[in-house]
Amino acid sequence: MHQTPEFTAPQFFEDPAAALAQAQRLYDQSIGFLRAALREFVAGRPFEDQRVRACYPFVRLHSHSVSRQEAGLHNRLSYGFVAGPGRYETTLTRPDLFADYYLEQFRLLMANHGGRLEVGISAQPIPIHFSFAEHDHVEGEMDAARRALMRDVFDLPDLAVMDDGIANGTHEPAPGEPLPLALFTGARVDYSLQRLRHYTGTAPEWFQNFVLFTNYQFYIDEFIRLGHAEMADPASDYIAFVEPGNLITRRTGLGAEAIDALGKALPRLPQMPAYHLLRADRSGLTMVNIGVGPANAKTITDHIAVLRPHAWLMLGHCAGLRNGQQLGDYVLAHAYVREDHVLDEELPLWVPIPALAEIQVALETAVADVTGMPPSELKRIMRTGTVASTDNRNWELLPTRNVPSTPQRRFSQSRAVALDMESATIAANGFRFRVPYGTLLCVSDKPLHGEIKLPGMANHFYRERVDQHLRIGIRAIELLRQGGVDQLHSRKLRSFAEVAFQ
Repeated sequence: MHQTPEFTAPQFFEDPAAALAQAQRLYDQSIGFLRAALREFVAGRPFEDQRVRACYPFVRLHSHSVSRQEAGLHNRLSYGFVAGPGRYETTLTRPDLFADYYLEQFRLLMANHGGRLEVGISAQPIPIHFSFAEHDHVEGEMDAARRALMRDVFDLPDLAVMDDGIANGTHEPAPGEPLPLALFTGARVDYSLQRLRHYTGTAPEWFQNFVLFTNYQFYIDEFIRLGHAEMADPASDYIAFVEPGNLITRRTGLGAEAIDALGKALPRLPQMPAYHLLRADRSGLTMVNIGVGPANAKTITDHIAVLRPHAWLMLGHCAGLRNGQQLGDYVLAHAYVREDHVLDEELPLWVPIPALAEIQVALETAVADVTGMPPSELKRIMRTGTVASTDNRNWELLPTRNVPSTPQRRFSQSRAVALDMESATIAANGFRFRVPYGTLLCVSDKPLHGEIKLPGMANHFYRERVDQHLRIGIRAIELLRQGGVDQLHSRKLRSFAEVAFQ
């Protein structure tokens, strides 16, 4: 026997805002029901043979035509419409966090296809772990025996229903099953929201729509300095700076009521700490130190992707592979050699990862703006070319004699100009999850030419280049923001029968 919330019949809506409000009501009802039952369970109430279940709300579209309704801006977008006639559906979570996003997707569906949206309660259970409030730690209040009983009373996360088959293009609905409306189900999104708290030390609410990744703490140190400088400027476009532990610094002149501040500095940093320069419209900057290696790069982008950012960029250091490069030169990636291997199962190596014109132009323009160099002179300090990413940090130590294929030979044949361990992963996952991506690296050593990092030299190099490199990345984001996000979500990232949600 299941204890469930009072049943609410599905309803049809012609107003996107009304559809969103109903989804919010249904979600709140389900979450409230689970939290109340969990409090009783923690208090020791016997549930005997009863199970507690509450499910995600769904939104459903019944489309009867291939064509779209109206001409106009939304008809030029690469999202907001379904591929053909049929029944399309997705489960929803956290309508409070995703309110603007959901409202825009609902609006575009109605504009493109007319008719109504159906909103109701799905058959997909909400795992009890995903019902916890931000600061709940209820499991710590139970002994091991009581915790073991949870699976007999509540639904636990089921990885079988939260895989990435839709995003990977491998999902095939069973007969009678609706077609997907979104890349991620409610459960998949909830899973990533939990992981983001764990890995970055900040709540998902603070993530902004433009994300910078780096593989060096020096960049984070400079970003922190910049963030606090912005907060001291009452005329700044940014309203707050958030550090791990949800530690919030408000902009000078903003009252406490503008942004709630519950956080505190962490005694130790998480695995991939995130820092956020907030704008009121969420178009600010998030910067994440992903550390070293493709595994970290895949992990964090797997989870940030559910927030549907407008773009993410990699700013980091690389090995220069060409003799003519100098330490401190920049590399703008226009192609990638993927020897990172972490995405081979999800995204076959024969899939090309294209450069995105809007990102490339913004990065090149930003280099010119920040360095003051005219475009005709940029080749003196920046090279455009292929970047290779490897999962072997000591690739240069592999034997080369009497070996038919070596990394050096493969990198030469690919025409690679730089090598790192993360950029191809970030770009490939951007392609996979339809998040616009780009890479601007800075040459910090040249192992093939005997120029390796030495402590004193490296520290001097980092001090000289980090500030400029970071300002270039921030300038590129400003240019992308000014150009309009509608231009960013390119058709190049969309498959044949693409989901409607961006």
